[in-house]
Amino acid sequence: MKKIFIILFVMFSFFNKVNSAYDKLAYEFDFKSIEGELISLKDYKDKVIVVVNVASRCGFTNQYEDLQSLWSNYKDKNLVVIGVPTNNFKQEPGSNKEIKDFCEANFNINFPMTEKIDVIGNNAHPFFKWAKNNHGKNAIPKWNFHKIIIGKNGKVVDTFSSITRPSSTRFINLIEKEIKN
Repeated sequence: MKKIFIILFVMFSFFNKVNSAYDKLAYEFDFKSIEGELISLKDYKDKVIVVVNVASRCGFTNQYEDLQSLWSNYKDKNLVVIGVPTNNFKQEPGSNKEIKDFCEANFNINFPMTEKIDVIGNNAHPFFKWAKNNHGKNAIPKWNFHKIIIGKNGKVVDTFSSITRPSSTRFINLIEKEIKN
């Protein structure tokens, strides 16, 4: 029985191993903002970056409120929140202007937002492909409001699924730990 346990343990230890060579860091990626300007991650070097794919018609849309609070509470402590609208899950049909208006009117959003892009599949933005290649399948958004945390070293620290609120103790503890690093 002990041998079976050891074999299973070894097998599953390698189950989500990926090549984490990091030939690139997050700072090498750019996005176009929802207003059409450049969002260059190199401008956020030495900061903790939270990248979240968002949508206006999702059951998790109320997490915008938590993301805005996170941004308001930690932006002066070297944290950046970036919202990435996507219609990959068929819950963000609006134009960039409609998305921006919705976010401002309903949640007072003032953290950086990208234009609407793909976050999964062959057409995924290069940042999301990079996260997957360097952090594994946990970096792939399974739904809206998937969170990717980039540490001050430019590498993926952790990811959080849609069900983890940005106000959760586990999430906040990680953010605070990374800010102190």
